[in-house]
Amino acid sequence: MLSPEIRDKYEAVIGLEVHCQLLTKSKIFSTDAVEFGSMPNTNITVISLGHPGTLPMLNKKAVEHAIKMGLACHSQISSYNVFARKNYFYPDLPKGYQLTQDKTPICVGGYVPIKTKDGKERNIQLTRIHLEEDAGKSIHLAGETETLVDLNRAGTALIEIVSDPVIKTSDEAYAYLTEIRKLVRYLEICDGNMEEGSMRCDANVSIMPKGSKVLGTKIEVKNMNSIRNVQHAIDYEIERQIIETEKGVTLVSETRTFDAGDGKTYSMRTKETMNDYRYFPEPDLNPLIVSEEWLESIKVQMPSLPHELYEKFMHTYHLPEYDAHVLTDTKEIAQYFEAVCKHTTHYKAASNWVMGPIKSHLNENHQSISKFPLSPEQIAGLIGLIDSHTVSHSVGVHQLFPAMLHQPSLSAAQIAESQNLMQNSNSDDLKALIQEILASNPQKVKEYKNGKKGLLGMFMGEVMKKTQGKADPKLTNELLSKTLSEV
Repeated sequence: MLSPEIRDKYEAVIGLEVHCQLLTKSKIFSTDAVEFGSMPNTNITVISLGHPGTLPMLNKKAVEHAIKMGLACHSQISSYNVFARKNYFYPDLPKGYQLTQDKTPICVGGYVPIKTKDGKERNIQLTRIHLEEDAGKSIHLAGETETLVDLNRAGTALIEIVSDPVIKTSDEAYAYLTEIRKLVRYLEICDGNMEEGSMRCDANVSIMPKGSKVLGTKIEVKNMNSIRNVQHAIDYEIERQIIETEKGVTLVSETRTFDAGDGKTYSMRTKETMNDYRYFPEPDLNPLIVSEEWLESIKVQMPSLPHELYEKFMHTYHLPEYDAHVLTDTKEIAQYFEAVCKHTTHYKAASNWVMGPIKSHLNENHQSISKFPLSPEQIAGLIGLIDSHTVSHSVGVHQLFPAMLHQPSLSAAQIAESQNLMQNSNSDDLKALIQEILASNPQKVKEYKNGKKGLLGMFMGEVMKKTQGKADPKLTNELLSKTLSEV
């Protein structure tokens, strides 16, 4: 472990390269199907296999997805795009080169706003977002010397989101990746599942003395299959680089892999230079022209983004920051909440129901909100019954809500009436019951009169027990206090 004194001598500089598989039905330059979980080497044709004489054709939907991400990240959209061949050899790259964008990325600049756990906000500047094709997948079985190759993924449409080297901590990296995943899911251009490899991240990490203007040696870390693992890998690599530097070791630019089992990074190979890739324009693809008309048509399709809904939920629905953050975590939850708000003005109650009982039900049953059996209008009806004191909050949560889940075709009011869950707000009935309870507990009444005011809760509990939770809490509390003062 590094001492705080040694750690404080250095600052980290981190840049992230995030690859997102785009949600297209076919690959970026061919009609091969894109399906996760297919049998190996079944979603392939002569184009993705790189056979001589085959010609690529650009997938329009992939371009539109990339532009949407650029618009969401405040990037400048390039009107003139040329694809290039990036030459390198991997056993799962059939052509021996990758089609990508070099000099003319589809999106230039931009930024992603983040908020770390300690509440700090800042914008992470982007260098570029560009389109490219994915390679296949090499599979190394434990104890086997052979490498298996599955080319189903070869040619799948990707965007690579490249940040400037401006990230300072693993916490900032975590917040940035979380925001990227949220954006691609809101835009419905990628499912963001790192475990399945549809969103992948490479981290470029270097250190330099605090206050220095000269960047240190950049080291790339690959093979991290979760946002938490990216965070762990960055923390380990920063510490490793500081330890090596303190020993007087000269760091070399290299690519390292992260082992989630022991939390360490290991050297894979020295880092290639740009010259090694021998970029040159792809001769079989015409330049891509993004017209103003096409760009405007894509802008019209843009949904509300997380930060826009976050601001709306706080200013239009007057929710606390915490509620707005939780509700905008996923697009589906945010949309459900807004749908409830179309049928009620009790926005905070709607937030509490979505964040509480509804999300608990979804988590317990491993469901998404799309499978939730109750409509937003039904939830608004339940909120209305509680607000009007027709049903108590306790009965609403513990009895009426579960009953609605079992009978989703009925409204809250219909179930409350059929199951006799309506709240008792009859003053005469409640007063008679209160007098009966007080008469049977003379010693407790005497203790209350002598200053033990906490006993009011005990009397309240007795009333609720006798009425099976259907007594109006506010009215009951008032009647109890009044009756006790008169005894």
